[in-house]
Parts: sequence; structure tokens; C-alpha cells
Amino acid sequence: MVSKTFLLTYTYVPNIVELRQPHRQAHLGNLTSAHQRGLVILAGATVDPVDGAVVLFEAEDAGQVLSWAANDPYNKAGLIREMTVRELSLAVRP
Repeated sequence: MVSKTFLLTYTYVPNIVELRQPHRQAHLGNLTSAHQRGLVILAGATVDPVDGAVVLFEAEDAGQVLSWAANDPYNKAGLIREMTVRELSLAVRP
């Protein structure tokens, strides 16, 4: 099946820096594992203020991205206020 590119955006709850600490290593491990499998291309949070994050995926469909997000430790811990998934048409690829 042909893979597509998707952008997952997170909006965090207030005080994310303090609240994420018990879940941070599991979240980063989840991202690293997905990256090693070729599912995640890149990921990162906004810096100032830390209010959200983006994850770029190479996936078969949006359902695969939503499944990953549903199992993200930050999401399971209730640290995600809102998320969106959008398919992208890339002009330049990494």
C-alpha cells in the first residue's frame, strides 16, 4: 500500500511542563519506537511557551496516526487538550 504523509498536532493542557514529568520517558520512547519503524518522520514541541507539539507521520491512513495517538502516554494521561490529523501534500521531503 502507498504511504501518505500526515501531520498530527497536539494542544497541551496548562502546566504541561510540570504535569508531563511522570510520562515523559514513556512518551519519548513511544516516539522513538515509531521513528525506528518508519512511522514517525519527526516530532517536537513548541518552545516558548510549551503549548503544543507536532508529529509528522508516514502512514497508510489517518486511522494509523489516530491509533498511535490513542496509545501515546501523554494522551492516556489526559495531557492532550486537543489534537488534529491532516494529510499533507509535500513539496520537499526530508
